[in-house]
Amino acid sequence: MVTPHGSKEASYLLPLNKEDWEGQGIPDFVYGQEELLAREIQWPRHASGMLGALPPSRFDSAICSAWRQRMELGLFRYHLGELQTQILPGAVGFVAQLNVERGVQRRRPQSIQSVRQPFDPGQFNFNKIQPGEILFRLHRKPNPASALQQEDILVMINVSPLEWGHVLLVPEPAQALPQCLLPGVLRAGVEAVLLSLHPGFRVGFNSLGGLASVNHLHLHGYYLAHRLPVEGAPSKPLDPSGHLHLLQALPAPGFLYHTSGPGPDLEALVNRVCRATDYLTEHDIAHNLFVTRGAPPGKSSPSSVLTGVRVILWARKSSFGIKENQAFNVALCELAGHLPVKTSQDFTSLTEAAALTLIQDCLLPPAQAEEVQVALVALVTQEEQ
Repeated sequence: MVTPHGSKEASYLLPLNKEDWEGQGIPDFVYGQEELLAREIQWPRHASGMLGALPPSRFDSAICSAWRQRMELGLFRYHLGELQTQILPGAVGFVAQLNVERGVQRRRPQSIQSVRQPFDPGQFNFNKIQPGEILFRLHRKPNPASALQQEDILVMINVSPLEWGHVLLVPEPAQALPQCLLPGVLRAGVEAVLLSLHPGFRVGFNSLGGLASVNHLHLHGYYLAHRLPVEGAPSKPLDPSGHLHLLQALPAPGFLYHTSGPGPDLEALVNRVCRATDYLTEHDIAHNLFVTRGAPPGKSSPSSVLTGVRVILWARKSSFGIKENQAFNVALCELAGHLPVKTSQDFTSLTEAAALTLIQDCLLPPAQAEEVQVALVALVTQEEQ
Protein backbone atom coordinates (compact mmCIF):
# COMPACT_ATOMS: atom_id res chain seq x y z
CA MET A 1 0.00 0.00 0.00
CA VAL A 2 1.39 3.43 -0.97
CA THR A 3 2.11 5.68 2.02
CA PRO A 4 -0.48 8.48 2.16
CA HIS A 5 0.67 11.98 1.27
CA GLY A 6 -0.45 13.38 4.59
CA SER A 7 2.51 11.72 6.31
CA LYS A 8 5.61 13.53 7.57
CA GLU A 9 7.77 12.33 4.65
CA ALA A 10 5.19 13.07 1.94
CA SER A 11 7.50 15.45 0.06
CA TYR A 12 9.75 12.51 -0.87
CA LEU A 13 6.89 10.36 -2.19
CA LEU A 14 5.71 10.11 -5.76
CA PRO A 15 2.26 11.40 -6.73
CA LEU A 16 -0.38 8.69 -6.89
CA ASN A 17 -0.88 9.36 -10.61
CA LYS A 18 2.05 7.94 -12.61
CA GLU A 19 1.59 10.56 -15.32
CA ASP A 20 2.59 13.23 -12.78
CA TRP A 21 5.94 11.65 -11.84
CA GLU A 22 8.08 13.34 -14.46
CA GLY A 23 6.72 16.81 -13.82
CA GLN A 24 7.03 16.64 -10.04
CA GLY A 25 10.65 17.79 -9.85
CA ILE A 26 13.25 16.47 -7.43
CA PRO A 27 12.63 17.30 -3.74
CA ASP A 28 15.57 18.61 -1.70
CA PHE A 29 16.71 17.06 1.55
CA VAL A 30 18.46 20.04 3.13
CA TYR A 31 20.68 19.41 6.14
CA GLY A 32 23.21 21.28 8.23
CA GLN A 33 26.16 20.28 10.36
CA GLU A 34 23.94 20.12 13.43
CA GLU A 35 22.23 17.00 11.98
CA LEU A 36 25.50 15.08 11.59
CA LEU A 37 25.22 12.71 14.53
CA ALA A 38 28.73 12.34 15.88
CA ARG A 39 27.68 11.01 19.27
CA GLU A 40 28.09 7.36 20.15
CA ILE A 41 25.75 4.99 18.32
CA GLN A 42 25.24 1.58 19.83
CA TRP A 43 24.06 -1.74 18.45
CA PRO A 44 21.20 -3.19 20.49
CA ARG A 45 21.93 -6.42 22.30
CA HIS A 46 19.96 -8.39 19.72
CA ALA A 47 20.98 -6.78 16.42
CA SER A 48 19.38 -9.21 14.00
CA GLY A 49 16.18 -8.05 12.35
CA MET A 50 16.09 -4.73 14.18
CA LEU A 51 15.80 -2.29 11.27
CA GLY A 52 12.49 -1.00 12.56
CA ALA A 53 13.42 -1.23 16.22
CA LEU A 54 15.67 1.84 16.42
CA PRO A 55 14.37 5.42 16.34
CA PRO A 56 15.06 6.79 12.85
CA SER A 57 16.66 10.12 12.08
CA ARG A 58 15.00 12.51 9.63
CA PHE A 59 17.36 11.12 6.95
CA ASP A 60 16.43 7.49 7.77
CA SER A 61 12.73 8.33 7.57
CA ALA A 62 13.15 10.07 4.22
CA ILE A 63 15.06 7.18 2.64
CA CYS A 64 12.96 4.38 4.09
CA SER A 65 9.55 5.87 3.31
CA ALA A 66 10.47 6.85 -0.26
CA TRP A 67 12.32 3.58 -0.91
CA ARG A 68 9.43 1.50 0.43
CA GLN A 69 6.97 3.36 -1.80
CA ARG A 70 9.11 2.70 -4.92
CA MET A 71 9.20 -1.00 -4.00
CA GLU A 72 5.42 -1.06 -3.62
CA LEU A 73 5.06 0.68 -7.00
CA GLY A 74 7.22 -1.93 -8.75
CA LEU A 75 10.12 0.32 -9.80
CA PHE A 76 12.74 -2.30 -8.92
CA ARG A 77 13.78 -5.25 -11.08
CA TYR A 78 12.50 -7.60 -8.37
CA HIS A 79 10.67 -7.49 -5.06
CA LEU A 80 13.09 -7.66 -2.15
CA GLY A 81 11.66 -9.57 0.78
CA GLU A 82 13.46 -10.56 3.95
CA LEU A 83 16.70 -12.23 2.90
CA GLN A 84 17.79 -15.55 4.34
CA THR A 85 20.84 -14.71 6.47
CA GLN A 86 23.47 -16.68 8.34
CA ILE A 87 26.66 -15.86 10.25
CA LEU A 88 29.31 -18.23 8.93
CA PRO A 89 30.95 -20.25 11.71
CA GLY A 90 34.52 -19.14 12.36
CA ALA A 91 36.66 -16.31 13.66
CA VAL A 92 35.73 -13.67 11.06
CA GLY A 93 31.97 -13.44 11.52
CA PHE A 94 30.99 -13.21 7.84
CA VAL A 95 27.35 -12.19 7.28
CA ALA A 96 26.12 -14.27 4.32
CA GLN A 97 22.79 -13.54 2.63
CA LEU A 98 20.99 -15.41 -0.12
CA ASN A 99 19.98 -12.98 -2.89
CA VAL A 100 19.13 -15.12 -5.92
CA GLU A 101 17.18 -12.40 -7.72
CA ARG A 102 20.10 -9.97 -7.80
CA GLY A 103 22.31 -12.62 -9.35
CA VAL A 104 19.72 -13.27 -12.07
CA GLN A 105 17.98 -9.93 -12.65
CA ARG A 106 20.70 -7.27 -12.30
CA ARG A 107 21.83 -5.27 -15.33
CA ARG A 108 24.83 -6.73 -17.12
CA PRO A 109 28.06 -4.89 -16.18
CA GLN A 110 29.52 -2.58 -18.80
CA SER A 111 32.63 -3.53 -20.74
CA ILE A 112 35.46 -2.06 -18.67
CA GLN A 113 39.11 -2.29 -19.69
CA SER A 114 40.86 0.18 -17.39
CA VAL A 115 40.51 1.87 -14.00
CA ARG A 116 40.93 5.17 -15.90
CA GLN A 117 38.38 4.52 -18.64
CA PRO A 118 36.60 7.72 -19.80
CA PHE A 119 32.87 8.20 -19.44
CA ASP A 120 30.97 6.88 -22.48
CA PRO A 121 27.58 8.56 -23.05
CA GLY A 122 26.56 5.66 -25.31
CA GLN A 123 26.63 3.19 -22.39
CA PHE A 124 23.98 3.03 -19.67
CA ASN A 125 24.37 5.95 -17.26
CA PHE A 126 22.29 7.80 -14.69
CA ASN A 127 20.96 10.28 -17.23
CA LYS A 128 18.92 7.34 -18.60
CA ILE A 129 17.05 6.22 -15.50
CA GLN A 130 13.26 6.07 -15.29
CA PRO A 131 11.11 8.80 -13.72
CA GLY A 132 10.51 7.99 -10.08
CA GLU A 133 13.87 6.33 -9.37
CA ILE A 134 15.26 9.48 -7.75
CA LEU A 135 14.22 9.82 -4.10
CA PHE A 136 15.60 13.27 -3.35
CA ARG A 137 18.54 15.63 -3.73
CA LEU A 138 20.94 15.71 -0.76
CA HIS A 139 21.81 19.38 -0.23
CA ARG A 140 24.12 20.61 2.52
CA LYS A 141 23.56 24.09 3.88
CA PRO A 142 26.48 26.36 2.89
CA ASN A 143 29.38 26.27 5.33
CA PRO A 144 31.74 29.26 4.90
CA ALA A 145 34.40 27.49 6.96
CA SER A 146 34.57 24.53 4.56
CA ALA A 147 37.32 24.38 1.94
CA LEU A 148 35.67 21.48 0.09
CA GLN A 149 33.54 22.10 -2.97
CA GLN A 150 29.83 21.87 -2.23
CA GLU A 151 28.25 18.91 -4.06
CA ASP A 152 24.53 18.31 -4.44
CA ILE A 153 23.98 14.55 -4.56
CA LEU A 154 21.01 12.73 -6.06
CA VAL A 155 19.84 9.81 -3.93
CA MET A 156 18.22 7.20 -6.16
CA ILE A 157 17.16 3.59 -5.81
CA ASN A 158 19.44 0.79 -6.91
CA VAL A 159 16.95 -1.15 -9.03
CA SER A 160 18.80 -4.41 -8.21
CA PRO A 161 19.08 -4.02 -4.42
CA LEU A 162 21.50 -5.89 -2.20
CA GLU A 163 19.48 -5.15 0.91
CA TRP A 164 16.80 -2.91 2.35
CA GLY A 165 17.20 0.76 1.51
CA HIS A 166 19.92 0.16 -1.11
CA VAL A 167 20.45 3.52 -2.82
CA LEU A 168 22.98 5.18 -5.09
CA LEU A 169 24.50 8.58 -4.28
CA VAL A 170 25.17 10.33 -7.58
CA PRO A 171 26.57 13.84 -8.21
CA GLU A 172 24.73 15.82 -10.93
CA PRO A 173 24.54 13.19 -13.72
CA ALA A 174 24.82 15.78 -16.50
CA GLN A 175 28.45 16.35 -15.47
CA ALA A 176 29.19 12.94 -17.06
CA LEU A 177 31.86 12.08 -14.48
CA PRO A 178 33.63 8.71 -14.79
CA GLN A 179 33.83 6.36 -11.79
CA CYS A 180 36.76 8.12 -10.06
CA LEU A 181 36.23 9.29 -6.49
CA LEU A 182 36.06 13.06 -5.81
CA PRO A 183 36.32 14.82 -2.42
CA GLY A 184 32.88 16.47 -2.50
CA VAL A 185 31.23 13.14 -3.29
CA LEU A 186 33.12 11.25 -0.58
CA ARG A 187 32.23 13.93 1.97
CA ALA A 188 28.55 13.50 1.08
CA GLY A 189 28.95 9.74 1.60
CA VAL A 190 30.59 10.10 5.02
CA GLU A 191 28.00 12.67 6.04
CA ALA A 192 25.19 10.34 4.92
CA VAL A 193 26.49 7.80 7.45
CA LEU A 194 26.48 10.53 10.10
CA LEU A 195 22.95 11.61 9.13
CA SER A 196 21.67 8.13 9.97
CA LEU A 197 20.91 6.95 13.49
CA HIS A 198 21.18 3.35 12.31
CA PRO A 199 24.56 1.70 13.03
CA GLY A 200 24.03 -0.55 10.00
CA PHE A 201 23.73 2.19 7.36
CA ARG A 202 26.93 1.95 5.31
CA VAL A 203 28.27 3.67 2.22
CA GLY A 204 30.83 2.37 -0.28
CA PHE A 205 32.61 2.85 -3.59
CA ASN A 206 33.81 0.39 -6.22
CA SER A 207 36.36 1.63 -8.75
CA LEU A 208 36.44 0.42 -12.33
CA GLY A 209 38.17 -2.95 -12.15
CA GLY A 210 36.89 -3.19 -8.57
CA LEU A 211 33.50 -4.42 -9.83
CA ALA A 212 31.86 -1.07 -10.53
CA SER A 213 29.28 -2.07 -13.15
CA VAL A 214 28.51 1.47 -14.38
CA ASN A 215 31.19 3.99 -15.40
CA HIS A 216 29.35 7.03 -14.05
CA LEU A 217 30.38 8.39 -10.66
CA HIS A 218 28.31 6.94 -7.83
CA LEU A 219 28.48 5.60 -4.28
CA HIS A 220 26.35 2.84 -2.77
CA GLY A 221 24.44 3.18 0.49
CA TYR A 222 22.38 0.50 2.25
CA TYR A 223 21.13 -0.82 5.58
CA LEU A 224 22.31 -4.12 7.05
CA ALA A 225 21.02 -5.16 10.46
CA HIS A 226 24.26 -6.89 11.45
CA ARG A 227 27.64 -5.91 12.78
CA LEU A 228 30.55 -6.41 10.40
CA PRO A 229 34.14 -7.43 11.20
CA VAL A 230 35.66 -4.13 10.01
CA GLU A 231 33.81 -2.02 12.63
CA GLY A 232 36.14 -2.92 15.48
CA ALA A 233 39.01 -4.82 13.84
CA PRO A 234 42.51 -4.00 15.15
CA SER A 235 44.94 -1.80 13.27
CA LYS A 236 48.46 -0.44 13.51
CA PRO A 237 49.57 3.12 12.66
CA LEU A 238 51.59 3.58 9.47
CA ASP A 239 52.61 7.22 10.00
CA PRO A 240 53.84 9.07 13.11
CA SER A 241 50.68 11.21 13.38
CA GLY A 242 48.34 8.21 13.22
CA HIS A 243 46.37 9.50 10.24
CA LEU A 244 46.80 6.25 8.31
CA HIS A 245 46.45 2.79 9.81
CA LEU A 246 46.72 -0.71 8.45
CA LEU A 247 43.66 -2.83 9.20
CA GLN A 248 45.25 -6.14 10.13
CA ALA A 249 42.34 -8.51 10.66
CA LEU A 250 40.56 -10.82 8.26
CA PRO A 251 38.85 -10.85 5.82
CA ALA A 252 41.44 -8.61 4.10
CA PRO A 253 44.09 -6.09 5.15
CA GLY A 254 43.15 -2.54 4.21
CA PHE A 255 44.07 1.08 4.81
CA LEU A 256 42.06 2.60 7.64
CA TYR A 257 41.16 6.27 8.08
CA HIS A 258 39.03 7.46 11.00
CA THR A 259 37.17 10.61 11.95
CA SER A 260 35.41 11.37 15.20
CA GLY A 261 32.82 13.54 13.47
CA PRO A 262 32.05 16.59 11.33
CA GLY A 263 34.31 19.61 10.96
CA PRO A 264 37.97 20.05 9.99
CA ASP A 265 38.85 16.47 11.02
CA LEU A 266 36.31 15.03 8.58
CA GLU A 267 37.44 17.31 5.75
CA ALA A 268 41.09 16.36 6.35
CA LEU A 269 40.11 12.68 6.19
CA VAL A 270 38.26 13.20 2.89
CA ASN A 271 41.30 14.89 1.36
CA ARG A 272 43.65 12.14 2.57
CA VAL A 273 41.46 9.38 1.21
CA CYS A 274 41.03 11.08 -2.17
CA ARG A 275 44.79 11.64 -2.52
CA ALA A 276 45.15 7.89 -1.98
CA THR A 277 42.45 6.98 -4.52
CA ASP A 278 43.95 9.48 -7.00
CA TYR A 279 47.28 7.65 -6.67
CA LEU A 280 45.62 4.28 -7.22
CA THR A 281 43.67 5.54 -10.23
CA GLU A 282 46.75 7.15 -11.81
CA HIS A 283 48.60 3.84 -11.44
CA ASP A 284 45.63 1.85 -12.80
CA ILE A 285 45.15 -0.04 -9.52
CA ALA A 286 41.57 -1.12 -8.79
CA HIS A 287 40.17 -0.34 -5.35
CA ASN A 288 37.14 -0.57 -3.08
CA LEU A 289 36.12 1.68 -0.21
CA PHE A 290 33.74 1.18 2.71
CA VAL A 291 32.37 3.79 5.14
CA THR A 292 30.87 2.62 8.43
CA ARG A 293 30.44 3.76 11.98
CA GLY A 294 33.16 2.06 14.00
CA ALA A 295 35.72 2.14 16.76
CA PRO A 296 38.82 4.37 16.75
CA PRO A 297 41.99 2.78 15.30
CA GLY A 298 44.15 0.61 17.51
CA LYS A 299 43.43 -2.57 19.39
CA SER A 300 40.45 -4.76 18.63
CA SER A 301 37.21 -3.33 20.01
CA PRO A 302 34.52 -5.90 20.84
CA SER A 303 32.28 -3.13 22.20
CA SER A 304 28.94 -2.50 20.51
CA VAL A 305 29.50 1.26 20.95
CA LEU A 306 30.59 3.01 17.74
CA THR A 307 32.43 6.27 18.43
CA GLY A 308 33.28 7.62 14.98
CA VAL A 309 33.41 6.76 11.31
CA ARG A 310 35.86 4.34 9.73
CA VAL A 311 36.78 4.66 6.05
CA ILE A 312 38.55 1.53 4.79
CA LEU A 313 40.35 1.47 1.45
CA TRP A 314 41.46 -1.74 -0.25
CA ALA A 315 43.82 -1.83 -3.25
CA ARG A 316 43.18 -5.03 -5.20
CA LYS A 317 43.70 -6.91 -8.44
CA SER A 318 41.62 -5.63 -11.31
CA SER A 319 38.62 -7.81 -12.17
CA PHE A 320 36.63 -7.06 -15.29
CA GLY A 321 33.25 -8.73 -15.66
CA ILE A 322 31.18 -10.94 -13.34
CA LYS A 323 32.45 -14.42 -12.48
CA GLU A 324 29.23 -16.42 -12.88
CA ASN A 325 30.59 -19.63 -11.33
CA GLN A 326 31.58 -18.09 -7.99
CA ALA A 327 29.41 -18.01 -4.86
CA PHE A 328 29.88 -14.24 -4.72
CA ASN A 329 31.88 -11.52 -6.44
CA VAL A 330 34.36 -9.54 -4.37
CA ALA A 331 33.62 -5.82 -4.10
CA LEU A 332 33.07 -3.28 -1.31
CA CYS A 333 30.65 -5.21 0.89
CA GLU A 334 32.40 -8.59 0.58
CA LEU A 335 35.74 -7.10 1.67
CA ALA A 336 33.92 -5.68 4.71
CA GLY A 337 32.48 -9.10 5.61
CA HIS A 338 28.99 -8.97 4.01
CA LEU A 339 28.54 -11.76 1.45
CA PRO A 340 25.51 -11.60 -0.90
CA VAL A 341 25.39 -15.17 -2.28
CA LYS A 342 23.84 -15.94 -5.66
CA THR A 343 22.52 -19.52 -5.36
CA SER A 344 20.87 -21.67 -2.68
CA GLN A 345 23.47 -24.39 -3.16
CA ASP A 346 26.37 -22.02 -2.53
CA PHE A 347 24.55 -20.43 0.41
CA THR A 348 24.10 -23.83 2.04
CA SER A 349 27.66 -25.05 1.43
CA LEU A 350 29.67 -21.83 1.90
CA THR A 351 32.34 -21.95 4.62
CA GLU A 352 34.56 -19.30 6.12
CA ALA A 353 37.62 -20.91 4.52
CA ALA A 354 36.03 -20.87 1.06
CA ALA A 355 34.95 -17.23 1.48
CA LEU A 356 38.46 -16.21 2.55
CA THR A 357 39.98 -17.98 -0.45
CA LEU A 358 37.72 -16.07 -2.86
CA ILE A 359 38.49 -12.74 -1.19
CA GLN A 360 42.23 -13.23 -0.85
CA ASP A 361 42.51 -14.28 -4.50
CA CYS A 362 41.49 -10.70 -5.34
CA LEU A 363 44.21 -9.01 -3.28
CA LEU A 364 47.42 -7.57 -4.70
CA PRO A 365 50.59 -9.71 -4.65
CA PRO A 366 52.68 -8.96 -1.53
CA ALA A 367 55.38 -6.99 -3.36
CA GLN A 368 52.86 -4.72 -5.07
CA ALA A 369 50.85 -4.33 -1.85
CA GLU A 370 54.04 -3.19 -0.07
CA GLU A 371 54.76 -0.71 -2.87
CA VAL A 372 51.26 0.77 -2.54
CA GLN A 373 51.61 1.01 1.24
CA VAL A 374 54.92 2.92 0.92
CA ALA A 375 53.33 5.33 -1.57
CA LEU A 376 50.25 6.02 0.58
CA VAL A 377 52.36 6.58 3.68
CA ALA A 378 54.49 9.02 1.66
CA LEU A 379 51.36 10.95 0.65
CA VAL A 380 50.32 11.34 4.30
CA THR A 381 53.86 12.28 5.36
CA GLN A 382 54.09 14.96 2.66
CA GLU A 383 50.84 16.46 3.93
CA GLU A 384 52.30 16.74 7.44
CA GLN A 385 55.50 18.54 6.38
